[in-house]
Amino acid sequence: MLSLIPTPIGNIGDISLRAIEALSEADILLCEDTRVTKKLIHILKERYNTVFKENQQFISLHSHNEKSFVEKLEPSFFEQNIVYASDAGMPGISDPGQALVRYCIDNGVKYDVLPGANAVLTAFVASGFVETQMLFFGFLDHKGSSRSLGLQEALHNGYTTILYESPHRLEKLLSEIDKEASERKIFLAKELTKKFQNYFHGTAKEISDKLAGNHKGEWVVVLEASSAYASSAISQNDILELDLPRKAQAKLISKITGENTKACYQRLLNLE
Repeated sequence: MLSLIPTPIGNIGDISLRAIEALSEADILLCEDTRVTKKLIHILKERYNTVFKENQQFISLHSHNEKSFVEKLEPSFFEQNIVYASDAGMPGISDPGQALVRYCIDNGVKYDVLPGANAVLTAFVASGFVETQMLFFGFLDHKGSSRSLGLQEALHNGYTTILYESPHRLEKLLSEIDKEASERKIFLAKELTKKFQNYFHGTAKEISDKLAGNHKGEWVVVLEASSAYASSAISQNDILELDLPRKAQAKLISKITGENTKACYQRLLNLE
């Protein structure tokens, strides 16, 4: 059997009793980083006096080797008690894990996913944005037209949208948001559940001024849904269903979202 185990995103006290039990009973631990998982287990032994199976095997399974690892699997591998744990948070959310689940489904292997700590939902609730339909975009591409188009989609899809961003690209992201949607309210969560957790509300420019170049830490960015889009009775999908040229569709969508028409047109072309 396979069990996917969420691990704390900062505060060790957020680990669940079920997660501790699953980790302690595992024969093989598949780990995004074996060093991180071993450190977690050491803390659980010291702080909670948890007794773990002897001779547990640790195997590295990360984004760079996940595909090749899964291709070599045999269903018999799961006759043992297998656990997958990412470094922090829920496996499969900007972390490996989904390919393992897909393998189990395709090969009739029993599996379970435990609920637990998750930065996406924590930041979504903490944002206070009342539009409860949301989309998760993870990390935008680092650069180029794909990043620009990704940001356009994140800003103008009509839903509260959540991004992850690294500290060395946060200033760039805030500048991009300010340029594209200077009045948009956003929310930033820094170092969720950790000692230096902090929340920031405002426009991209206001938050950038508050940070004053201090971008250290892990960041979750929540974009409030476009008010123009949210109040419109017409959605992008409604317009795309009309028998109109892409340029005409782009003009209509930009009217209800505020998105740049050229960027919208390019984004629609990428849908084809």
